[in-house]
Amino acid sequence: MVEELSRETDVVVIGAGPGGYAAAFRAADLGLEVTLVDVREKPGGVCLYEGCIPSKALLFAAELVSEARRAKELGIHFSDPRIDVGDLRRWKEDIVENFTKGLQGLGERRKVQFVRGRASFEGSESLRLKGGEVSQIRFKHAIVATGSRSSALPGIQITSDRLMYSSEALELQEVPETLLVVGGGYIGLELGTVYASLGSKVTVVELTDQLLPGVDRDLVRPVEKRVRELVSGVHLKTRVVGMEETGRGLEVEFEGEIEAVRHNFDKVLACVGRKPNSVDLGLEHTNVQTDENGFIQVDSQRRTGDQHILAIGDVAGEPMLAHKATREGKVAAEVIAGQPSSFDNLAIPAVVFTDPEVAWCGLTETQARSEGRKVKVSRFPWAASSRALTLGRSEGMTKMLFDPESGRVLGVGIVGCHAGELIAEGVLAIEMGAVAEDLAATVHAHPTLSETLGETAEAFLGQAIHIYRK
Repeated sequence: MVEELSRETDVVVIGAGPGGYAAAFRAADLGLEVTLVDVREKPGGVCLYEGCIPSKALLFAAELVSEARRAKELGIHFSDPRIDVGDLRRWKEDIVENFTKGLQGLGERRKVQFVRGRASFEGSESLRLKGGEVSQIRFKHAIVATGSRSSALPGIQITSDRLMYSSEALELQEVPETLLVVGGGYIGLELGTVYASLGSKVTVVELTDQLLPGVDRDLVRPVEKRVRELVSGVHLKTRVVGMEETGRGLEVEFEGEIEAVRHNFDKVLACVGRKPNSVDLGLEHTNVQTDENGFIQVDSQRRTGDQHILAIGDVAGEPMLAHKATREGKVAAEVIAGQPSSFDNLAIPAVVFTDPEVAWCGLTETQARSEGRKVKVSRFPWAASSRALTLGRSEGMTKMLFDPESGRVLGVGIVGCHAGELIAEGVLAIEMGAVAEDLAATVHAHPTLSETLGETAEAFLGQAIHIYRK
């Protein structure tokens, strides 16, 4: 009989993504003995291996292709780009590999024990592991950071290499001649525009009446305009009701606002949401509770219904964003260490890395309208921004939602190039309880896109110089 290899630790973190490794590193910095468990050989999680990082690498490549083609508007003429998919894939993989090595080194310096295996709870103080050398871990506290997975296409049972989800799409094995993207959310649009820039004839279908459902429509319009220019077709209020593999690819049957109900595609990319990885964790052996959607229920300190177990990241609720998971991971570690920490952030930024980018934080106009909240909305068009004009990107816009009485910043939305970088000032304004005068009186460097935040606040105060209101 093979002897079981067991281990004891102060804190075990299940899942080594942005939330998990952040929790492990922070707990180690606070003097706790930490074990980090993951099914992969190295830390990084879905975000690093098949999510945030590889997608942004490919989006950067797509942006270069787009900029090279757009340069003729400036009088600069390049020949058509020649794309070597193999070299591009290797470049993307090198980025991932270097990042994982860096994380592994940071963990080793902190003396975090990394254990490979698939974990499930035996009880409130022990884990059973499969697929690795260690078979059991006993702990004082556990942090569940198992993330999420792509949702399957509802009603579609087909199993085919031609049907991809985000992880397969990011492997970039080939650039199909025709590609159907099911889902017009941020993942679908980001990956769809990558493949379109690389040469695929892309069609996007979305069940709702707009791309990027839930995002303020005025922020979506410039993105939708660009997407429609780049892809072969965008069909809203349209659903996939059937799919069959043929000798020519996948024949897809549609229902909704689309002329022909059947179309053939070389490949299909399904981007219809994500589900929390809370099943097969042995939670039934603990006092941890999940809601009807499978999210682990937690309080403001990320504690579950079991005093020994905390949960963070995608598995612990919306929004499913890496930076939210990272913040929660640090909070969980500090709570275990006895510090008065809490996840009480007022604004979690969201960024869609399309071209142009969309970013927002705090209260949105759509949310304010649905809740019946009184707000005053101020907008600054980038057509009045000198920096946007010098970049040839005047399609952008910066908007802010203010409390009508106090002038406090409640929400910020930006559409335009580098919106993801610019939103940080909006997040800070909301967290600091800033009012319009604070942003208007802050000197922003000229000419920069950051000036648009100050000018949006000035527009609210009636002080804007570069736009005129009677």
